[in-house]
Amino acid sequence: LITARTAMNNPLDDLSNVTQPRGVERLVRGIATSDGAGVKLTRVLTQDLQRRLDPFLMLDAFRNENPEDYIGGFPNHPHRGFETVTYMIAGRMRHHDSAGNQGLLGPGGVQWMTAGSGLIHSELPEQQEGLMEGFQLWLNLASARKMTAPSYRDIPSMAIPEFETEDVTRVRVIAGEFGHVAGAVQRPDTEPLFLDVHLPAGSRFQQALAPGYNAFSYTYRGSISVAGTDVPDRHMAILTNTGDGVLVETGQDSRFLLIAGRPLAEPIVQHGPFVMNTPEQIHQAVRDYQAGKFSAAAVQAL
Repeated sequence: LITARTAMNNPLDDLSNVTQPRGVERLVRGIATSDGAGVKLTRVLTQDLQRRLDPFLMLDAFRNENPEDYIGGFPNHPHRGFETVTYMIAGRMRHHDSAGNQGLLGPGGVQWMTAGSGLIHSELPEQQEGLMEGFQLWLNLASARKMTAPSYRDIPSMAIPEFETEDVTRVRVIAGEFGHVAGAVQRPDTEPLFLDVHLPAGSRFQQALAPGYNAFSYTYRGSISVAGTDVPDRHMAILTNTGDGVLVETGQDSRFLLIAGRPLAEPIVQHGPFVMNTPEQIHQAVRDYQAGKFSAAAVQAL
């Protein structure tokens, strides 16, 4: 576990220096749906929000106690042109892909997969009962990197840096930087910030945000107030682009994700698991997949 601790009363104030907090442009409840082999989930960032929240393409949240709602998992399926970030809160998921990677994603862990030019992978539960909870975020790739070789990282919980304050505010820094703590992942072009923030009752949190970066929060425990707007459990708050950061307060123990990134400002054309810049590139992705170019032999030959 990598931790940064301080004896200051309000270290978050000194770290962030937010003077003009961004407001909430819109609250989003998400759409109940299912994916894979019947996994029940909430699609929070939907396709109609991709331009507004560029470079982020999708956010799915799942929180299921009933094994029937998750046991089928996500059998083999292809991807091309973007990155997937899977963050587990509870439960265990086994990953296999056609690049030869495999790993077990457990509570608090992250799987960061760059689909790039294309691969086939599966994510299957490795439990028969109990809570399965987590998130999957899709992060776009710049046009120049869409056909890069696929890659994969398993990041166990203990490898994710954390910042903990005296008031027991806990910030897990998955990507980007919080204060002087660098996250487990740094990415070019989109420069994503991905924080998991645990706030005790009566506390507050600040984070500076770069000008022009799109940002949103997602509450997954309790309820928070973002610049005076209540954001309850299972709601996303799309933040305005005016201001130098975000200010969050809470009257109860709460947890939320804060996600931000540099927009690519490039065309987005999506067809299911393929996200490219033009319709012709999508047609080519479908042809390549049908021709077996996402197979293990083809991917490993890259």
